Amino acid sequence: MFLRRLLPEHHLSEGSMGVVKLGAGLIATLSALVLGLLIASAKTSYERFNDEFNQTAVNVITLDRALVNYGPETKDARQLLRKAYASAVELIFSADDKGVRNLDTQQRLAQWEQLQRKLRELVPGNDLQRSYQSEALALYRDLMRARWLIIEQGKGSMPIPVLVVLVLWLAIIFAGFGLVTVKNSTVVVVLLLCALSVSGSIFLIEEMNRPFQGLMKISSAPMRNALDHLGE
Repeated sequence: MFLRRLLPEHHLSEGSMGVVKLGAGLIATLSALVLGLLIASAKTSYERFNDEFNQTAVNVITLDRALVNYGPETKDARQLLRKAYASAVELIFSADDKGVRNLDTQQRLAQWEQLQRKLRELVPGNDLQRSYQSEALALYRDLMRARWLIIEQGKGSMPIPVLVVLVLWLAIIFAGFGLVTVKNSTVVVVLLLCALSVSGSIFLIEEMNRPFQGLMKISSAPMRNALDHLGE
C-alpha cells in the first residue's frame, strides 16, 4: 500500500493492475495447491503415528498377557518389558524437545535386546507354551518396528526450502493485493485476517509434522493406560 503511493500514475493504470491481478492469481493458485498437499500429507502422517502408538499400546498389553499365560518363568521378562516401555513413554512425552532423539541410544536399545534374549531363552514344555513363545516373539518384532519408525520419522517438520518458497509466494500475493487496492481500515483488517488465516494453516502443518511436540502432540493416554495394565 505504501508502494502504491510512490508509483507514477501510469503504473497504476487499469492494464498494469490487470497484470498484477493475474500474477497474484497465478501465485495464489500455486500456493493453494502446495498448502493443500502439505496439509493432507501432515494430517496423514499425524494420523499414522497416532494409530501406530495406539497399536503399540495394544501390542504391549498383549505381549504381557502372553507371558502371563506362558507361566511364572516369564517374571523377569515381564519386568524388563514394563521397565523398557515405561522408560520409552516417559522419554517420548517429556518436556524436552530432544525426547525422541534421546530414544536412539545404545543403553535403551540394550534394554529391548535383553528382553528379546529372555524370550528366546524360554524352554517350552508343551505345545501351548511354544505357541505363547512364538506369539511373544512376533509381538516383540512389532514393537521394535514401531520403535524404529518413531526414531526415524518422529522428528519431521516442513522442509526449510519449501517453507521459504511458500512464504515468498504469500508475500508476493499480499504485495499484489496492496497494489490493487486503496488504503482504508476495512481493507487493512481484511488483509490482516487473511494473513492470519494463511499463517494458521502453516502453523497447523508444522504442528502435525511434529507429533511428539507442541500443542497438537499425540496423547500419551493409551500408552500410560497400557502401563497400568502391565504386571497385573
